[in-house]
Amino acid sequence: MKTIGKKYWIIPDCELPPEGKGVLKGHESVIIVNDSDKEAHIKVTLLFTDNEPYNNIEWVVKPHRVRCFRMNNIKDLNGYEVKKETQYAIKLVSNTKIVVQYGRLDNRQENLAFYTTLGY
Repeated sequence: MKTIGKKYWIIPDCELPPEGKGVLKGHESVIIVNDSDKEAHIKVTLLFTDNEPYNNIEWVVKPHRVRCFRMNNIKDLNGYEVKKETQYAIKLVSNTKIVVQYGRLDNRQENLAFYTTLGY
């Protein structure tokens, strides 16, 4: 069986929105699918416009599983807090092939915006 995905990913357009209005709270998520037979160990680097990269984050996704990491959850970021409304990018390096999807819910306006995209 062929494992799908790639070992290297970039998500270029990240900006954690404030919580906003309504029941659903503004957030960003990185969703990872590990279609391989081994545990995926993923090194995460956050790249900023004016600050040095932050690279002390590691994620683990079990074989043949999906896992969602919230960028506003400091537990998912090994204690690091992403500042809201700051532009950054995410670089992911995995020991096995994975598929990466990014999503953002921005509800600063009454008509909330939600979108997802695959990384590159």
